[in-house]
Amino acid sequence: MDVKSSSEKKWRLFRAWASRHPVWCAWQVTYRCNFRCHFCHYWSEPLASRPEPTPGQYAQAAAKLAGLGTLMVSLAGGEPLLRNDMCEVVEAVGRYHFPFLTTNGWFVTPTLAADLMRSGLWGASVSIDYATAARHDARRGMPGAWAQAWRAVEWLSAARIHKWQRVNVLAVLMDDNIDEIEPLLEMAQQRNAYFMVQCYGFRKTGSRRFEHNDGPVSPRLLDLHRRHRNFLSNPYYLGRFDRHLHGGVAGCRAGRSFFNIDSTGDIAICVEAKHAPIANLHRDPCPIILRRLRAAAQGNTCRDCWYNCRGEVECLYDAAALVTSLPTLLFDRGRPKKSESRLQTAKTLP
Repeated sequence: MDVKSSSEKKWRLFRAWASRHPVWCAWQVTYRCNFRCHFCHYWSEPLASRPEPTPGQYAQAAAKLAGLGTLMVSLAGGEPLLRNDMCEVVEAVGRYHFPFLTTNGWFVTPTLAADLMRSGLWGASVSIDYATAARHDARRGMPGAWAQAWRAVEWLSAARIHKWQRVNVLAVLMDDNIDEIEPLLEMAQQRNAYFMVQCYGFRKTGSRRFEHNDGPVSPRLLDLHRRHRNFLSNPYYLGRFDRHLHGGVAGCRAGRSFFNIDSTGDIAICVEAKHAPIANLHRDPCPIILRRLRAAAQGNTCRDCWYNCRGEVECLYDAAALVTSLPTLLFDRGRPKKSESRLQTAKTLP
């Protein structure tokens, strides 16, 4: 199978968008996880004990998925790097798509970082929610998680071999970390990394106790976005955080613009609907998958989340937000420009 060039994949992605096919999918490569995060119960999923596809099966499935057009594919979980064949999975998905990896960073080494980048990884996001080790480690349920996550950012950043490869720090906005965002931005900048943020989703635990509740947040995030050039989250997305926190954002495009594939190949309109699959990638042809996704999306009035996989994708269907998104999607933005902020955080670094 020929590997599609970056330009060809971008053209195929544009055609998928123009034809109103999905442009993003979250592919949960495993639900196993070595962390016990307080604000996420995916590690207790029964799916964690189910058999997972081989790299060969990923290659076949990724080729079939290309029938929808090239997609931005988030390789997530669980902790994806619990699989010792993730480089082969990245290579298989990267033949036709843009593979992104979301990781807690625990298993990253300099060698693995280099192997992942050589395999064709388009980007990697390392989850870090606090600018202080004790708070991050406590919420993530793993001593040493914070220090290792920053090492992972450094190793992944140093391992990039193409201009288009990006490394992000990804934070979950919760009830107690809004004041940690700016220090995190600075610490990411010092490691040549971008920064993104997403809202905590109560459906991960069934509890709203971790939701931000300390006044308006969108103006603060938009101000940080103006002052920090490595803040990659789209202003359209950031500007709707308060709306999400006070009634939810209407018009969810799950099933139309994005969808979820779980670790068994089952497809649902989003990750929180994984227990109501509409098809299976390994068994069903693309026309049936597309038809069932569209049917399941009809009448969708859900307002429960404002994850990246929803909000950032919906930016592509708003004219002004699309203009902001295009440089990230179409051009080689591997390393962020220098931040304009004067905040100094060198003493806090691990």
